[in-house]
Amino acid sequence: MQTLFIRGPSATFRMIVLVMASIVLMTVDHRWHSLEMVRGTLSGVVYPLQYTIDLPIRLYYWADEVFTSQRTLLEKNREYEARHLENRVQLQKLDIIEKENERLRRLLGAIPKTTERLLIAEIINVDVDPYRQLILLNKGSGSDVYQGQPIIDAQGVMGQVVHVGPMSSTAMLITDASHAIPVQVNRTGLRAIAYGTGKIDKLKLRYLPHNVDIETGDLLITSGLGGVFPPNFPVAIVSKVERPGGEPFATVEALPHAQLDTSREVLLVWRNEPEPEPVQDETGQAATDQASKEPPETGEEDLKTEKPSTRGTDNNE
Repeated sequence: MQTLFIRGPSATFRMIVLVMASIVLMTVDHRWHSLEMVRGTLSGVVYPLQYTIDLPIRLYYWADEVFTSQRTLLEKNREYEARHLENRVQLQKLDIIEKENERLRRLLGAIPKTTERLLIAEIINVDVDPYRQLILLNKGSGSDVYQGQPIIDAQGVMGQVVHVGPMSSTAMLITDASHAIPVQVNRTGLRAIAYGTGKIDKLKLRYLPHNVDIETGDLLITSGLGGVFPPNFPVAIVSKVERPGGEPFATVEALPHAQLDTSREVLLVWRNEPEPEPVQDETGQAATDQASKEPPETGEEDLKTEKPSTRGTDNNE
């Protein structure tokens, strides 16, 4: 007589097999990244679900914008007009300074200045794991996003991309416990490493001696070392400096400059790329070299510095 129910392996044995298989897969993926294609495919499949989950928040912001009162809109409009006027004045000064900088570079024979490519992305999900500081962005490999790419907001550096899918990517914030970023003190130029603590409002600077020149309120900016983060972006403000007796290093903490827990849009930053060289003439010399050798006539420099500001004003009007 055959048994009606076939008894398989026990639950304990199956759990052990699954745990061993999981450990093997994690080890293989960590050492050789062999599951990257599988992870990318799954992220593409899951993206519509993530977008749907984020849809109520999108509808809330849309309804809030639609039902905003007319008075609020008028007040914002006046505020934006005043800010736009201030920006126009600053832009005129910046244009003049940029032209002057170009002339100085030609005189000194400096290397071409670099430009930065930026792309706006939106945060569509936040990891709820208290031990990880991860966010999901709505831009992926289809937008040329790459692993290790830095992200910033309007205030400063937020983190870097750690995984890229076809339509989305995952970024790690600078406050993640496994993240570190090279920084320098803007006041003194002191270089250090800012480590994440797992808390959204705290970074730590380790291995700094007691006699280091750093104070509360100092601005920390990216140093550019390591080739990941572009230089001179704000990172954090030093919030605590202690030099306990008997300890070999000072205790230095910093508050992130970026709005890590409130920003909805971020900027993806590409590594610096040199601007194209100027077109060469028939003799094979660049136009900039000739300009540096031939001194301008009297009054010519004044005209060159005045033209950009006049042209910028006409375009804005």
